[in-house]
Amino acid sequence: MIQLTQLTKKFNSKLAVNQLNMTLEPGQVMGLIGQNGAGKTTTFRMILNFITPTSGTITWDNHPITQQDKQRIGFLPEERGLYQKLTIEEQILYFAELHGMRRADARTALADWLKRLDVVGKATDKVQSLSKGNAQKVQMIASLIFNPEFIILDEPFSGLDPVNTSIMMNEIIRMRDQGAMIIFSSHDMDNVTKISDQLTMLKKGEVILQGGVQEIREQFGRTKIYVEGPFTQAELAQLSGVVSVTPRGAGFDLVVTDEAVGHDIFNYVTRNGYIPAFSQQPPTLDDIFRQEVAHNA
Repeated sequence: MIQLTQLTKKFNSKLAVNQLNMTLEPGQVMGLIGQNGAGKTTTFRMILNFITPTSGTITWDNHPITQQDKQRIGFLPEERGLYQKLTIEEQILYFAELHGMRRADARTALADWLKRLDVVGKATDKVQSLSKGNAQKVQMIASLIFNPEFIILDEPFSGLDPVNTSIMMNEIIRMRDQGAMIIFSSHDMDNVTKISDQLTMLKKGEVILQGGVQEIREQFGRTKIYVEGPFTQAELAQLSGVVSVTPRGAGFDLVVTDEAVGHDIFNYVTRNGYIPAFSQQPPTLDDIFRQEVAHNA
């Protein structure tokens, strides 16, 4: 178990992270979200001991993270750092051996990883010849080939197309199912929703939201409604409890003040009989993120 307790970092007078508490269990994925400058990368750097916390503690199974523990950590930095002149194989074997893998085992594992991540090219291709997407996959392999128990991924989906994003997400899920503890940062709330068990939302170093993904959505109530029918945007906007109305497809998305408002809206839109569609759901993580960032401005 990884535990962060009252973790704080100041750079001179600037507070980068303030009293952050977080627990990560084996087989669990934590999404760390926030705008640029929220403190996500600073948190990762403190966990890895690249920078020293001003105060607070970081423990792994109730003891400080040691140099030996770091051999069990896989880290994908936001600033990718592959050696361009090396081949894929040379690059991966180098990182694998740094983490104690035998060269023969690493070579066998590499062939499997290249296939699973659908890397275009051969192990003997130089890194400098790779597309951005394939280079990012190779960086991911370098971070994970030794089967780390604790995985830190800083913006792992940045710059990837939907197909490659899906491939990377499947690997994260696979590692989670093998018992790894995983924390990752992302600007894409859809990705966070798909693979996170827990999330922590930061704004200017402060935690503004934390908990299980579905639990957080339910806390905000079913305040999002989609409706199709013979209505105008202006008509729906005038209904009591409606905060906003946005056209979508053949209908409209409504944001309402309270879950109970949905009953009155349903009665109104069905007063003349059948309508093609009506659904009421909790807000998406993206909705919540925007709302909380604005609220905590």
